[in-house]
Formats: sequence, C-alpha cells, structure tokens
Amino acid sequence: MTTGQIYLVRHGETDWSKSGRHTGRTEIPLTQQGENDARAVASLLPLHPDLVLCSPLQRAQRTAALAGLAVTRMEPDLLEWDYGAWEGLTTAEIRKQLNEPDWTVWAEPIPAGTTPGEQLTDIHARTARVIEQCLPVVSSGGTCVLVAHGHVLRILTATWLGLEPIAGRLLALDPATLSILGFEHEQQVIRTWNSRASQLARL
Repeated sequence: MTTGQIYLVRHGETDWSKSGRHTGRTEIPLTQQGENDARAVASLLPLHPDLVLCSPLQRAQRTAALAGLAVTRMEPDLLEWDYGAWEGLTTAEIRKQLNEPDWTVWAEPIPAGTTPGEQLTDIHARTARVIEQCLPVVSSGGTCVLVAHGHVLRILTATWLGLEPIAGRLLALDPATLSILGFEHEQQVIRTWNSRASQLARL
C-alpha cells in the first residue's frame, strides 16, 4: 500500500481573490487576513516534507514563508492560469461584456490580452509535469507540498485523479486552505479537501 501524500496549499486571501477578480500573473499582495490565515496553515503541514515546490508569484511565496515552509525550489509550472483578456475582471463583468449570462472560465477559450492567455490543455500539461516530479517521492512513502493558486491546483487535482482538466470546475478551493492527495491502495485519490486549521480543530 502506498502511503505518500501531496499537500496542496492555496495562497492566502488577496484583495482580488476577495472580490472575485481573475488573478493570473498580476502580482497582488496578501491582505492582513490572508497573512493571518497563511500562518495558521503551518499547523496542518508535515514537519519535514521531502519536497516543497512553490509558484514564483509573490502571493504564493509569502504564503509559504508564513506557513514556515522551506521551499525546495520555485516551480514555474505552478503559476496560476494565464487569463489573457480576462485578467482582473470578475465573472459578472465578463458575462456582461460578452452578453453571455452563463459564461464561465472553464467553458470558453481564453482570448489574448496583455498576456497570451492559456487554455485548459496548456495547464493540464503543466500540472502533469508537476505530478511527475512528485511521484518518485510519494511512491516511496514521502511527502510533497505544493504552494500555488486556486485554479491551477484544481486542475492538478483533476489530473491526479485521471480526469479531464475541466473536472477541476467541481473542486471549489478557498484561500489559505489545505488539501491532500494520496492513495487508496494503488488508486490515486483525494484524502482531504479545502480544509482550514479552525475547521480541523473542531473535529
């Protein structure tokens, strides 16, 4: 039975995440609440993870530092989705602009803006490469920690489960939460999802 695990940490709250703005490559600092919540994540993490990979973006790096993690290396494949023309806009604003009341980021191609934009297949390829880095560690019973962003971690989880990347739309993920991927026998599964220290303390 394989016992290794991958811990997923979404960065703490920012002003843009709080207001629902699509935050891809824009550097946005954590709010004070985001910093407090990032510190609380420390109590949920393994003491000595074997591999810690972090998105190069400021909000992820700050979360890792506040959670007490010693980052092995910055991993560009953990960057958030490049939202292209939709960067900085809310879903409501995009729906109004397109006159499409049912639009979601999961269902439509991403147009270029000040950045090229990425499609789901692009992010799927990135997350598969991250999983390839983690598999030798977790297959031998070790632990990995990935500190990154909501959408990329949701797509990574769908990839871990062997699902199409669009299945990430089913996996809501809040700021400064911990999720754990692992195994049931040899099957790759979710062990814990979207948990906060305050929630686990009540169990």
